[in-house]
Amino acid sequence: MDSARYHTRRAEIETYFDRTAATTWETLTSDAPVSRIRRTVRKGRDEMRDTLLSWLPEDLSGARLLDAGCGTGTLAIEAARRGAEVVAIDLSPTLVNIAQERLLDLDATLPVSFRVGDMRDMALGHFDYAVAMDSLIHYDVNDGVQTLAAMAAEIKTKIVFTFAPWTPLLAAMHATGRFFPKQDRAPSIEPVSPKRLSDHLAQAGLLSAWDIDRSYRVDTGFYKSQAMELSRR
Repeated sequence: MDSARYHTRRAEIETYFDRTAATTWETLTSDAPVSRIRRTVRKGRDEMRDTLLSWLPEDLSGARLLDAGCGTGTLAIEAARRGAEVVAIDLSPTLVNIAQERLLDLDATLPVSFRVGDMRDMALGHFDYAVAMDSLIHYDVNDGVQTLAAMAAEIKTKIVFTFAPWTPLLAAMHATGRFFPKQDRAPSIEPVSPKRLSDHLAQAGLLSAWDIDRSYRVDTGFYKSQAMELSRR
């Protein structure tokens, strides 16, 4: 069952990415010039996206893939180019519209279905693979793990996702951000150590059927994120 905390945070994320930051996000995920700080974020996100894609088969023909928290659609489109049938979902209607426009500009024949909604939605169906890049980092570890558990029930082979790794710097940024007015800040990132995350995955029963395989951290300036791979036994 979804917690009240999950619903509250989900609403904050939707508002931020659909209104406050939509234009910024559109620019960041394009080739348009950005500030030095945002260049480090773009570089880090590019490296992380390439990492997650490298953990999937090069040929995805016949596979069904869920892009959970697809944003402007870059990863979804690349997975479709590899042959996957992709369902890409995001809370932000604005970002989904941008993704759809970019798909039409690049190749409207690619098998990508962009949707607005919750990545926990069971009605999305069954998939071979799921990718959740930076879509869990704003949730408390308990809600993040419950989201992974909900997805795992519908995933046949592999889930690759990212989390915000606990570091002294991220912890300080997390604490400092709470002093800013709510209307001026993004939903806070929720750092968690790999060990604590693994413990929560075990407590949720996920590790009885799934193995933690690879993990990889990207740290480029203002972008800090860690990837983890879960493979079904």
